[in-house]
Amino acid sequence: MLSIIRERLRQGHRTGKYPKEEPQLPERFRGLPQLTRDLSPQACAAAVAGCPFAALSNNDDTLQINLGRCLFCADCPAAEQGALTFSNDYRLATRKHEDLLLGDEVYRLTDRLNKRMRKLFGRSLKLRQVSAGGCNACEADLNVLGTLGFDLGRFGIQFVASPRHADGIMVTGPVSENMKSALLDTYAAVPEPKLVIASGACAIGGGPFRDSPEVNNGIGDLLPVDLFIPGCPPHPYTALDGLLRLLGRL
Repeated sequence: MLSIIRERLRQGHRTGKYPKEEPQLPERFRGLPQLTRDLSPQACAAAVAGCPFAALSNNDDTLQINLGRCLFCADCPAAEQGALTFSNDYRLATRKHEDLLLGDEVYRLTDRLNKRMRKLFGRSLKLRQVSAGGCNACEADLNVLGTLGFDLGRFGIQFVASPRHADGIMVTGPVSENMKSALLDTYAAVPEPKLVIASGACAIGGGPFRDSPEVNNGIGDLLPVDLFIPGCPPHPYTALDGLLRLLGRL
């Protein structure tokens, strides 16, 4: 027992200091995209056509990015030509699907829930995570939130085993046809009022599987979504930031 106590004292406090202090992310981390310069109409059209995930669009010869579809791969013509770069900003979550569209304007982050919902969930939020055909990358990064480095439970947020014990569901994956009914049944089992969170490009818009006959292009037309967390996969801090902003904790 004494050796355990000595080792615990040696290791010290391992939980991160977020949100009191900003997390230190590596330089190669790809966060909020930035449009750094204009392209010619021809180059803009080529960039839009060159994105296999339809994440780029042309708005009056100006690039626009749909963060719900972007995989942050940096392989598109716009990134290769220097018109699109990625910042170190991990804050990406939004409340509305239309807010995922990024142009020259300031990116709109998550609004908090209304007063009634914050009173219900602000100090204790239980979520049932549903993997609806995902590759396990988003699921793995959500699991990391339960480790001592992030310690999601200190904010009163926990993942639970049963939807009947949950206040909402957090969905990952493009919603394959085989998982569609299971997802809807899980949502139906959560008592009202409830939240729906789409985590990752697949859950938001189908990701790399978009328009495949085997998937539903995410959950947007199946369930009312309260929080969109972009990324492929979203960084744990991106998910945590979105959850805390949704609950009015930031």
